[in-house]
Amino acid sequence: MKFDHVGIAVKSIDQTLAIYSKMGDFEIKRTEVEGQKVKIALLRAGETSVELLEPSSEESRLAKFLRDKGEGLHHIAFAVDDIEASMALLREQGFRFIYDRPADGKFGSRVNFIHPRSAGGVLVELTQNRHG
Repeated sequence: MKFDHVGIAVKSIDQTLAIYSKMGDFEIKRTEVEGQKVKIALLRAGETSVELLEPSSEESRLAKFLRDKGEGLHHIAFAVDDIEASMALLREQGFRFIYDRPADGKFGSRVNFIHPRSAGGVLVELTQNRHG
């Protein structure tokens, strides 16, 4: 397991990118994950990334997060080689997950989230690239 990215909930990716562009040049990739109803801008910063998350639907979990908590830190993410094996190990340790099985993530990845109630109040994402 290694640190992969930090996710930040925003109302507008474009407005937030205007702020971040003043900090420096980032490699930026954009995508949308329809199953999670989010638009994503991934800002590469060395070995890790900042993931800006904008809801694509008012019914998304992210839209509810923004209504309840406002913009800001949404989650931290760790890359794993085998998400099912990692989930099994963590379940044995008492961790609860948002989804029963991994969901489709950005750029073909597979993801799941450790529920904040079992992770010290922080939403923790596990992410596995389809290529390993």
